Amino acid sequence: MRRRQSHDGRGDEGGSAVVGEQSVAAGGMPQLAVFLFPSEMVFYAEQRSSHRRVLTLYNPYSFSLSFKMWCTAPSFYRVVEAEGSIRAKSCVDLVVRHLDVSPRNCGRRDRFRMEVRGGGQVGRREIWAELRGGREEEEQRGGQQRAPSRPNSQLLPTQAHLPACTAVRSASQWAVCVAVAVLCVTVLMLPLHTDSNSLVPHWLHVSTNQKLVCAYTLGLVTMVFLR
Repeated sequence: MRRRQSHDGRGDEGGSAVVGEQSVAAGGMPQLAVFLFPSEMVFYAEQRSSHRRVLTLYNPYSFSLSFKMWCTAPSFYRVVEAEGSIRAKSCVDLVVRHLDVSPRNCGRRDRFRMEVRGGGQVGRREIWAELRGGREEEEQRGGQQRAPSRPNSQLLPTQAHLPACTAVRSASQWAVCVAVAVLCVTVLMLPLHTDSNSLVPHWLHVSTNQKLVCAYTLGLVTMVFLR
């Protein structure tokens, strides 16, 4: 089940109303595991496609769940379907859009909290959202450049074995092709089973269909040789 409807959260940017209201609602109820992915949302100021992130809420239980998303800074985000219900053994997507992507907010981290209820139980899970400068690809490249390189002693043995393995594999394939070609030629030279005057034993006589198959196979092998 994947529904789409618009919902804008409202509340204090400080987040005190969020936590306090949830504590009263959840008091004394058994805890329920919340399956919400991914565990963190990262927005990039210079990458427009990253200004929209999707959270997926799964319901693996045999009963339906009601859910509600809370945020400590609702004025900075717009959540599509921040509140609703989800059937048993189903999932729903929540689209989160960052509304104030500007350099002054880079490095800012805000907290989201998902609350679910069902089967007489309640569950809560928190995730973080962060706005970073630049683009995601630039950050990944920077991480690869900063990552320590492996010692040459770990790379050289693998690289040294590649040519030998390739040569062995090529030689074995060539030998198989030669063997198949010789077999096909041999079969083509054998007499047909209708030829009674041949000096070749009768059990070595072949049919017309067998010769056609060998001729076709020999043609394929010849194409491999000519490459």
